[in-house]
Amino acid sequence: MRRAATPVLFVLLLASVVGLQAARERSGELPGTYDELLYVRSPEALRRMSLSYHSLLADVYWIRAVQLYGDTKLGRRADRGYDLLYPMLDLTTSLDPYFDVAYQFGALFLAEAPPGGPGRPELAIRLLEKGLRAQPDDWQLHQAIGFVHYWSYQDYGAAAEWFRKGSRLPGAPTWMEPLAAVTLAEGGNRNASRLLWQQILRSASDDWFRNEADRRLKQLDAMDQVETLTRVVATFTARQGRPPANWDEVIRAGYIRGTVSDPTGAPYRLESGAVSLDPKSRLLPLPKTAGEPQ
Repeated sequence: MRRAATPVLFVLLLASVVGLQAARERSGELPGTYDELLYVRSPEALRRMSLSYHSLLADVYWIRAVQLYGDTKLGRRADRGYDLLYPMLDLTTSLDPYFDVAYQFGALFLAEAPPGGPGRPELAIRLLEKGLRAQPDDWQLHQAIGFVHYWSYQDYGAAAEWFRKGSRLPGAPTWMEPLAAVTLAEGGNRNASRLLWQQILRSASDDWFRNEADRRLKQLDAMDQVETLTRVVATFTARQGRPPANWDEVIRAGYIRGTVSDPTGAPYRLESGAVSLDPKSRLLPLPKTAGEPQ
């Protein structure tokens, strides 16, 4: 009777999850206890409970992880933040060790710097290394670990080594080995960062990754523009004996032409001679590069 009842209980559990999600969609965010209702601390215990429904339940946890990330990023979960993000990703990939999207997207979510993400690159690497234990020949997981070392830690030697190891695996693209050399030679250089994101933009099979690569490339363009505009403002200040009050003054003086906006069309701010992105720009926060304060 116990064996017969277990699948029934599991189906009821899934039904309750679906019902809760439907209620959430109708009425907005549910109370914080919703996460605890779905959260089981032990991956092994959850695998035993889920019987042969591992992949189905992995999908449920993955959807919840994505929702948690999105809700927190949009300010809908100020109470707990990203606390449950890694546990949910860990449960997802324990239920389905070959869930590639959960590893790669999950690592990006975890490594994203505040305020856009939790800023936990060490958890991103832990998740990706877990994926490698299940799939040691997956070059994309090697590449993803290299990216975390590159952007989050500015450890260009470690990043190059992961790119090099990935380049030797079956199915790896031809550009991965030269990418390792460029990373070592130009680590921290914006041109090297552009090369990395351009490669992703050209090779990514997923729209999300392509959109993210496009956003990252726009960030690098914005960083170049901020530096150029800062030099223009410094020249204006030196010649006029005061910083410009607004961009109109700079334009009328002939230092720049046209509108002063970032690659997404958001206007740059000018306050007391300092140039910055608009607080609402989707390019924030800008990444750090070598030589800049962390």
